[in-house]
Amino acid sequence: MWVGFSIALVLLLVASGAVLLALKPWTDEFRHGGLTFAAPPAPVRPFPQVAPTPSNAPAPTPAGIAAALAAVVGNPDLGAFAGSVSDAASATVLWSGDANKPMIPSSTAKILTTATALLTVPQDHRVTTRVVAGPTPNELVLVGGGDPTLTAQPDGKGYYPNGPRLSDLVAQIHAAGPAVDTIVVDISAFAGPTMAPGWEPVDIPEGSIAPIEPVMIDGGRLDPLVEYSPRTATPALDAGRRLATDLGLDPGRVRIGTAMPGARQIASVQSAPLRDRLRDMMVHSDNVLAEAIGREIAAATGAEPSFTGAVAAVTDALSRAGFDLSGMSMQDNSGLSTEDRVPPRLLDKILATAAKPSGSGAVRPSNTMARPETDRLAVTLAPLLDDLPVAGATGSLAGRYVNRDRVGAGWVRAKTGTLSVASTLVGYVLDRDGRVLTFALMSNDRPPEASRPALDAIAGTLRNCGCS
Repeated sequence: MWVGFSIALVLLLVASGAVLLALKPWTDEFRHGGLTFAAPPAPVRPFPQVAPTPSNAPAPTPAGIAAALAAVVGNPDLGAFAGSVSDAASATVLWSGDANKPMIPSSTAKILTTATALLTVPQDHRVTTRVVAGPTPNELVLVGGGDPTLTAQPDGKGYYPNGPRLSDLVAQIHAAGPAVDTIVVDISAFAGPTMAPGWEPVDIPEGSIAPIEPVMIDGGRLDPLVEYSPRTATPALDAGRRLATDLGLDPGRVRIGTAMPGARQIASVQSAPLRDRLRDMMVHSDNVLAEAIGREIAAATGAEPSFTGAVAAVTDALSRAGFDLSGMSMQDNSGLSTEDRVPPRLLDKILATAAKPSGSGAVRPSNTMARPETDRLAVTLAPLLDDLPVAGATGSLAGRYVNRDRVGAGWVRAKTGTLSVASTLVGYVLDRDGRVLTFALMSNDRPPEASRPALDAIAGTLRNCGCS
């Protein structure tokens, strides 16, 4: 009896609760514990903030720059230091310290490579990787054209943005339907050694470089999505082996060889345009990409596609453009070699030329006239400015100007360079008065953990300088 009564009471309470709940309005406030909702904010109108530098900005003076820099250029953490600072609008060198002294440039050497590429190669140029019929039946030849950005990632998203896909080669081969059991890899597009003087073998497993061959997957990285992943010592063979694997073939049946002249093409893919690869090279300081672009320059100018030929092509193009190359001695196009030497005067001059008022970037005053010859050169080199990392924001400068010298964050744009024996910073900054200053700052013989903050302090001082 009591059991039945209890059940009846529970049912009655449940039924009553259902009635009560049904009467409660399920408003948004009720669902969120009584919180109320504010009215949506009024629309915000965006106002563009990027504009040309003012034409009436006070001109900095050598005395003003020297006074501002006095406290930072004498920092002993700079070690053997040399530098140059220029006013872009007037093409005037405002400060120099041993500016003609040949210094180890480290990765700021990529400025030379970028400038030469802008002078000699169409910016929409692409590099082609091909597969052709082999010299004997059942063979295909993977012909490297000089592109290290091919990716084998299943989704096609490898280390390099918009890199060509190995899967596209596989699909084209399947569509063509040739019988195949062997892959030959043709690396004849490049000549000479695959490692430059001044490179260390340890740089391969430490992720700074791979032997320079004309076909690679993700720059030879063993982990294709990690910037400083260990690299392979046999990038071209590895590319052939991965192609064989993806075709369902035995990767042991891959060898180095040469395609026959006029061999029938089976498949092909192309790199991203040169302008995109230059940006990736500069922002991420990619050594493999720099060396590949160096050989692209050599091929475009009729030089041998080797370290020696690429350096000669860069030297010739910059000399013909009117730059004084005295003191420059290069072994590669990336700046990885400890045997490279460049005076800061040259690097500052290239940046100052790119930033001249006649250039196409937003750094130019609007009312300045330029001579036709220098105007053309400035316009040609101006894209270099957009390829530089932004302090505290992008690429190799993303982690700098964050915890110190924050005055330069977002204002300093520069190419970094780092070796165990050298640290360098070359770029430009808008000073406090709205004037564009270019700079080349080069420290040798100090560990980078000491010299980099000292270099950052100099560029940050230039940003905060009202040095008229």
